[in-house]
Amino acid sequence: MNFNSTMVNSTEFAKRLQKILDFYGLSATAFSEKIDFNRSTISHLLSGRNKPSLDFVMKVLNQFPEVGLYWLLNGTGNFPSTSSSEKEYNIPKSAFRQTDDVNSGRISDKKKKISKNDPEIEKIVIFYKDRSFKVYE
Repeated sequence: MNFNSTMVNSTEFAKRLQKILDFYGLSATAFSEKIDFNRSTISHLLSGRNKPSLDFVMKVLNQFPEVGLYWLLNGTGNFPSTSSSEKEYNIPKSAFRQTDDVNSGRISDKKKKISKNDPEIEKIVIFYKDRSFKVYE
């Protein structure tokens, strides 16, 4: 398969690359170290000055399984990819039911100790103020 980086929009690619850094909480320097790539090249990609090389794309895909090839190159698909164990949803606020443990958007100070007899955690759901949430299974 030939890689034709001329089909990649540098400005849009830079936005997707920044989204990856934000998602993983990485600085450009930490990202460059993680994929073993030159820091100045990362800087040029983030500024939209350069287009990605095949070597760069392959290193990103190998290091970060949630990044899909087509999403990285042209923005089609989702990030993180739906094949990962994390799924993102956006639902209306009216669908949420407030419980006694939640008061004005804050979790109560009640603490529960986890014991060996507690059941295994199946999933964790994190709710955001923008009415989206993430499910970790």
